[in-house]
Amino acid sequence: MRHWGLALCVVLALAGCARKKDLIPTGGSRADGTVDLSYELGLYEKPVLDPEKGLIIARQRCAAWGYTGAEAFGGEKRQCQAFYGGDCIRWFVTMTYQCLGANKPT
Repeated sequence: MRHWGLALCVVLALAGCARKKDLIPTGGSRADGTVDLSYELGLYEKPVLDPEKGLIIARQRCAAWGYTGAEAFGGEKRQCQAFYGGDCIRWFVTMTYQCLGANKPT
């Protein structure tokens, strides 16, 4: 029975842990009407994102630039931030949102 407990611990460790991640504005372009939101992701972490919160942040940034809305492009771009033994152990993940509506000069 003790072996089952050890096996369960190993499986849970390998499965990773779900972690809430906040999307932070990290870039974009007023002229192109894009907003980049990012988060960091460690090895074995499974991100839990709030897509609605990300959309709200992108809409606010777009509104500050004179656009009327925003939508997610879909997908993500990952950049490795740290290597160990040839494997990436820390990622910087970026999602891009497109501003919508006319860009009115402010």
